[in-house]
Amino acid sequence: MAREQTRSLRLERKRRRKKRIIVSMITLASLAFIAVGVGLAYTIYQADQITRDTDVQLDRGTVSKQRDVEVDPSIDNISVLFLGVDNRDGQVSGISDAIVLATFNHREQSVKMLSIPRDSYVSIPGREARDKINHAHSFGGTDLAVETVENFIDVPVDYYMTLNFQAFIDIVNTFGGVDVDASHAFSEQDADGNPDAYHIQAGEQTLTGEEALAYVRHRKSDGDLARGERQTEVIQALIEEATSVSNLSNYSQAFQDLQNNMKHNFGSFNNISAFHNYVTSLDDIERHQLEGEGTYVNGVFYFDVDDTSLANSRIALRNHLELDHDSTPMDHTETAGEKQND
Repeated sequence: MAREQTRSLRLERKRRRKKRIIVSMITLASLAFIAVGVGLAYTIYQADQITRDTDVQLDRGTVSKQRDVEVDPSIDNISVLFLGVDNRDGQVSGISDAIVLATFNHREQSVKMLSIPRDSYVSIPGREARDKINHAHSFGGTDLAVETVENFIDVPVDYYMTLNFQAFIDIVNTFGGVDVDASHAFSEQDADGNPDAYHIQAGEQTLTGEEALAYVRHRKSDGDLARGERQTEVIQALIEEATSVSNLSNYSQAFQDLQNNMKHNFGSFNNISAFHNYVTSLDDIERHQLEGEGTYVNGVFYFDVDDTSLANSRIALRNHLELDHDSTPMDHTETAGEKQND
């Protein structure tokens, strides 16, 4: 009898220990879940605050002149103009060194990118003579840059994001570099004009922020078209890095890096987070490049865009936005499956 009682007590103690272990594990798991939740909530809160702090709406308002109603990134096909500005001193002004127009098709969950050569010879609203497209930003800021691109490509620009060089460098470094596949080896000067400061090897490699900036600015060895291809390549790689789960812990630093070196018109973090829908499409981004040839006007170099290339790019982006076939943005008083006719 005594042995049975002792055995029973031992079993009871084991059950209690197991119960305590299970309770402890559940408690730890719960605390970890709460910690992650709080961290994520804080990150989202911080992201929303910085989104609002860096939001600068265009003078035209929230609706492109080529739209009838405002778009919603969570349900509509939309476009985003990315502008890389030649500036590092905490200002987002000056000449736009990189100009990339991206379109997003919600139904297909697909992305297209068009690189526009910075020296493209175009008409700029309010200017008598044609000029380089990158001068539009220095003449009239983002408003004029957006209007110029809309007129030139004949595609609505719903949103824009402008980054200066320092923001670009910081973001690349925060995410641990950016992976590229260089077509050939070359050297490029640094921001202070020191020649051959950075050496890019041919093939696949991971670049630091400074190296990545040199990579997207280089054109001496292969011209504007190749530089445009590198710019879209790096933008695609950065988007992939930004949406990687492994980089979630870097968001807070990335947001701090962006705060003084970026502006946009997304309005809220909810609008930005809608782009998460395109994560699975990032490996298949279709990249386009305006073709043409260099020319001189009054001794100044310009890039004369080929009319056929421009027309083909225009058609490709308009079709992707479904602008010419039942493509007007959805009336948001209706269900997401209903659309208005043009």
